[in-house]
Amino acid sequence: MKALVYNGPGRRSWTDHSDPEIIAPTDAIVRIDAVTICGTDLHILKGDVPEVKPGRALGHEAVGTIVRAGDAVTIVRPGDRVLVSCISACGRCEYCRRGAYGQCLGGGGWTLGHLVDGVQAEFARVPFADTSTYPLPASVSDESALLLADIIPTSYEIGVRNGRVGPGDVVVIVGAGPIGLAAVTAARLYSPASIVVIDKETVRLEAAEAAGADRTALPDQAEATVWEVGGGLGADVAIEAVGVPETFELCAELVRPGGRIANIGVHGKPATLHLERLWARDVTITTGLVDTWSTPMLLRMLAAGRLNTERLITHRFGLQEMDEAYDVFAHPQDSGALKVALFRE
Repeated sequence: MKALVYNGPGRRSWTDHSDPEIIAPTDAIVRIDAVTICGTDLHILKGDVPEVKPGRALGHEAVGTIVRAGDAVTIVRPGDRVLVSCISACGRCEYCRRGAYGQCLGGGGWTLGHLVDGVQAEFARVPFADTSTYPLPASVSDESALLLADIIPTSYEIGVRNGRVGPGDVVVIVGAGPIGLAAVTAARLYSPASIVVIDKETVRLEAAEAAGADRTALPDQAEATVWEVGGGLGADVAIEAVGVPETFELCAELVRPGGRIANIGVHGKPATLHLERLWARDVTITTGLVDTWSTPMLLRMLAAGRLNTERLITHRFGLQEMDEAYDVFAHPQDSGALKVALFRE
C-alpha cells in the first residue's frame, strides 16, 4: 500500500509501505476513505516530536471502513463505516476508567502516527477498535465527520472546557488556524459576551469572522482590542491555539486577574512564564492532550444538524495527492488553506 512516511526532520514521502496486520485481538484494519492533515503533523516534520522515528506513517484523523477485525472486537465489524479517533483507549487502565483516554497506560493515548503507524495511508491498523472508533450514521458524511477525529473535540475539551468558558465571558483566541477556528465554534456553544480572535494573517481573521468571532485583530492591535472589549480588564479566558512561545506569552498579557489561560497548541520550544507578574493575579493555566470523551456527544450534535464542521475544510484532494495537500496545508499564507481533506475517490 501507499502511505505518507516521515523520513526525519524536513523529509516526507508518499511511498510504498508495508500493509498493516492485526497484532492484537482488539485491533481492526480500516480502509481509509477520508483523511486530513493536522498542525501536529507539521510539528513532527519540524522535528518537534522526537518520539516519532523515521519510517513512521503519519496521521491520526480519518474516516474509514472496517475490513478486518480481531477476535476480541465485538462492537464494530467488517463493513462498518467509522470515525477513527486521534486517541486510542485500552478502556481498562486507571486513566481510561476515569475518561482520561489521552493518558491511557495500556498502550493507547496519542499513538496513531506517533508511536505506531498512522492513518495517512490506504489502510491502517487501529488498536483497541471497540473503544477507539465510532460507528457513523448514514446521515453523516465522511467529510463532516472527519473533523471530529481531533480538532473539534480538542478545541472543545482543551480550550473551551478547560478554560471554563461561560455565559457573558470575554474570550480571546490567539491563533486563527483550524484549531483556533474550531475553538470559536466550540466557545459559541456557551454564549460568551464576546469572542476576539488574534492572528497575523488577515485571510485567517476573515475566516474567524465567518466562523462567528465578534472582533478580530492583528498581534500589534491585540492588547488595545481586548482591553476595549473587556472594559479595561482583559479577557476572562485566553485560549492559545498556535504552539509557539510568542502566542503563549501574549495570552498571559491579555488575561485579566482571576482569568484562565487554556493552552491547546503543541509546543516544540520553551515559553517564558512571567510568574513575577502572574503570581498575584489569581490566573489559572491549563494544558492538555485531548481525551475525546466528548466525541459521542459531538457526533450526536453533528447528526442533529447542531454542529457545522465542513466550513473549516477549504481544500480537497485525492488520497494519491498527499504531497500536494501537505504543501498547500503547510503554506496557508499562500494557499489560504484552513483544513484539507483527502478522499479515496
